Amino acid sequence: MSTIFTKIINREIPSEILYETDKVISIIDIMPIHYGHALIIPKKEYRNFLEVPEAELGELMIVTQKVAKSLVKTFNLDGFNFFANNGEVAGQSVFHFHIHVTPRYSNDNISFQLNLKKYSEGQMKEVADKIRANISSQ
Repeated sequence: MSTIFTKIINREIPSEILYETDKVISIIDIMPIHYGHALIIPKKEYRNFLEVPEAELGELMIVTQKVAKSLVKTFNLDGFNFFANNGEVAGQSVFHFHIHVTPRYSNDNISFQLNLKKYSEGQMKEVADKIRANISSQ
């Protein structure tokens, strides 16, 4: 697979490393939403969130929280977003799973254009039942 993140992890190309453990690295995003926008990346290559082994999720979340706390302190933030794009349709452009943490400011003109739906009578339970059935089979 060998993505740009693998090259960064292997020190083949330069980056600004914020934090690193044996399994996870955090770097500054080269094309930030806001300055300080960070990425948290498992060192092993996983195409998306669903491929990351459960045993590695804990450390990813711990490092994500650590980096987020640092961003809040560094920039005196009132908020931040953390998210991961999974699949091209969701905006994923590098197919090596990673989590974004980006500072947010009031009136920063960033918004998610949502078209919220409403469930019809009984539809929410039907959808939830289908999801629960698949959760049980995992």
